[in-house]
Amino acid sequence: MKRVLVGAVIALASILIYKSCENHQKEEAILKESSVLIQQELKNVSKLVVTEGHFAEVYNYADSKELFGTLITADKKALVVVNAEASISYDLSKIKIELDERQKTIRILSIPEPEIKINPDFEYYDVSADYLNPFNAEDYNAIKENVKQSLMKKIEASSLKTNAQNRLLSELSRIYVLSNSLGWTLEYHEKSINSLDELKSLGKVRLD
Repeated sequence: MKRVLVGAVIALASILIYKSCENHQKEEAILKESSVLIQQELKNVSKLVVTEGHFAEVYNYADSKELFGTLITADKKALVVVNAEASISYDLSKIKIELDERQKTIRILSIPEPEIKINPDFEYYDVSADYLNPFNAEDYNAIKENVKQSLMKKIEASSLKTNAQNRLLSELSRIYVLSNSLGWTLEYHEKSINSLDELKSLGKVRLD
């Protein structure tokens, strides 16, 4: 009788151990599959997010040069019309993300700074200069630098950066949706993201 009882206990223990191992293997397989899906989605969003805009600028350039004290003044001036294409982009291939499979957590460690590019087209009108104060390379470089600074101020005051941010957050929301559907947690700057609205609001604070 004892032998039968011992045999039954051993058989039951073997079944429980087998089931436990089988469940553990299934959990590991699911976890591995989830990790692969998340890594694939991270590759999909690792692309350049670009917002483009057009800006126009009319710039008056003037320079006076005094000769022989204040006896002679040599002037030069130009009217410059600038049409510029500006773009703001985030290279998401540079985003730093950490996968913690044990805690089932995706951590966004850092997001690259936005890249602003300006491609201006200059047209010069009403260019005039005295013989003693001619236009030279320094004048054209000064015009380009002043126009660039003016355009940067326009970009900062426009909705271009906000639109680029929204595009970026839209890409990041794909990571949140996938992680949430797989039972993972998304963290940004060591704070858990529990909703899309929370991701957007936190992203705007961090990215501004």
